Amino acid sequence: MIYLDYNATTPLEPRVKEEIIRTFEEFGNPSSSHSYGKNARKIIETARKKVAELIEAEPEEIIFTSGGTESNNLAIFGRALCFSKGHIITSSIEHPSILNPCRQLLRMGYDVTFLPVSPGGIVEPEDVKKAIKKDTILVTIMHSNNETGVIQPIKEIGEILLEKEIPFHTDCAQSIGKVPVSVNELPVTMLSLAGHKFYAPKGIGALYIRKNFIIKPMLLGASHEKGLRPGTENTPYIAGLGKASEIISQEFSQITEHLHHVTEPLLDGLLEIHNVKFNGKKTPRLPNTINISIKGILADEFVERLSGKVAISSGSACHAGTRKPSHVLLAMGLSPEEALSSIRISTGKFTTVDEVMETIEIIKQELE
Repeated sequence: MIYLDYNATTPLEPRVKEEIIRTFEEFGNPSSSHSYGKNARKIIETARKKVAELIEAEPEEIIFTSGGTESNNLAIFGRALCFSKGHIITSSIEHPSILNPCRQLLRMGYDVTFLPVSPGGIVEPEDVKKAIKKDTILVTIMHSNNETGVIQPIKEIGEILLEKEIPFHTDCAQSIGKVPVSVNELPVTMLSLAGHKFYAPKGIGALYIRKNFIIKPMLLGASHEKGLRPGTENTPYIAGLGKASEIISQEFSQITEHLHHVTEPLLDGLLEIHNVKFNGKKTPRLPNTINISIKGILADEFVERLSGKVAISSGSACHAGTRKPSHVLLAMGLSPEEALSSIRISTGKFTTVDEVMETIEIIKQELE
């Protein structure tokens, strides 16, 4: 069985697993003042430093959450609830954990603009600039798209918003570990990341909040995580996130070089197959992500037929199982028929060249 669905989730890195297992021995409550609690607190703060180093932030700017969805919700609602009303800008190709909070705010009386994208899947900075209103309180645009891998012009958008003094959030879940991400280079106010997208466990993530920026909590409780994420911290999984961050920081060049090494021949081989069309811009995009339409197939049925041999995805895994055209591909101008015939293939650091060559042959044979 070949696994090529790394954008859905990554396998747990063995060194991360070892760190988590080791940390389970430190069962103390991190808020306790005795030695058990202090040991747990030390583990958490060490992990916070490692996550901060991964994106070149300060440790105090990192808030631990349960994952990308919670981080995105906390960023959006946390900012919106500072106001009784206001205007928010996002794009039409965001992950549901961005789109649905924005739709909820729309129902609550806030004003929301959902920007279009180019046929290549790009949010144009000029469109963001034109959409700004006097009462714009937040802009949230994803760093890279989970379905197509297309990387957005976050720096250019951020510079526009910096000049206008408008807070900027970016969902970075798919980018960490695949392309450089630095809050010193990107003028963003908040940034979300999800551990299970870079070889840490599911159920752990973080939200970067630039120093001195104020948002409100979604949950009310004690003072954990500066009061923004109350609830006793998950020490072992936080340690795992820290370890995964450390590995990415230390081995980033080797990982990304490997992703290019296995993904480019896979794309070349797939594009040689009759009736295959590439979706999105070839660059800039994540080095591991391929989205193609295959004329004459229904993607979910095709993925199911391959499921005993190779694991791939029909669109985003977050809404798999429903025969509904991808909102991302429709926004890029694909017809419903093209969108329903689209598959996503995503490689990872454990993918081999032999596996991608075999995948090309499996897909060819299935289409004969």
